[in-house]
Amino acid sequence: MRASLFSMVFLLALSIYSQDVSISIDTLSQKTFMLTGRGGNIGIYVGNDQVFMVDDQFAPLSNKIKAAISTLTDKPISYLVNTHMHGDHTGGNINFNTENTTLVAHDNVRKKLEVNGQKKVVANKMSQGDYEKSLPEITYSEGMTFYDGDETIMAFHVHNAHTDGDTMIYFVNENVLHMGDTYFSGRYPYIDLNNGGSVQGYIAAHKKALMVIDENTKIIPGHGRPSNQKELGTYTKMLEDIQTIVQKEIDAEKTLDQVKNNKSLLSKYDATHGNGYINPEKMRETVYKSLTN
Repeated sequence: MRASLFSMVFLLALSIYSQDVSISIDTLSQKTFMLTGRGGNIGIYVGNDQVFMVDDQFAPLSNKIKAAISTLTDKPISYLVNTHMHGDHTGGNINFNTENTTLVAHDNVRKKLEVNGQKKVVANKMSQGDYEKSLPEITYSEGMTFYDGDETIMAFHVHNAHTDGDTMIYFVNENVLHMGDTYFSGRYPYIDLNNGGSVQGYIAAHKKALMVIDENTKIIPGHGRPSNQKELGTYTKMLEDIQTIVQKEIDAEKTLDQVKNNKSLLSKYDATHGNGYINPEKMRETVYKSLTN
């Protein structure tokens, strides 16, 4: 009876959670699109005979996401790449993993999803079958390339940026780059120090992206509106400046609490970038910890 009641409450919560979410679509090129709902931005490439998908948000939104994709094409999703391990990018894996669709990610993404999934199975929060469907079926260490007719799709790993398993995906002919959570457009980034992220790696990932793209490239950030080379360049300079500012505080032997509580330290960026998930105090704390660990 308790299990049945729990299931009913859980399903009701999921229904309420997804009711107020709509999936919007931005057309970035003739074949590439960005889907926004709740969670990480989704990338869709409609190829000659198949669809290439990047990330899948939360499980309760899967039906809405599938409905949105159906307005673009009726072609099957052949590959789904997870840019990293967080649930707002991988939560729909179970619902999208079919005989037609192969999940792809960096080696460390599968490792993290294995650990987290096994805990859920033991706690009876996930079935063994769903656990197996949640895992990437193809993984890689540095990168891999997909081909669809004349299109080349490059998936490449960037080290210790947002996490230790980040992937960027570049659609060469369409000139569209999906950066996952290595880019939070218009807001301070979430750098997951507990899962291998670092401010140094985050900046290095931006510089790698800037080497790949040009002034006409459309960028899909992990969160925020579509972006471009100029905006990413400005964002990178901001992060470098923030790193320099906090490093000076560290060199002056300021404590973590002193840096966290110094509201003037990053004030020139707080108004424009401090209103998202990562507020100014959290940004100061994250950069300090990253530079001192």
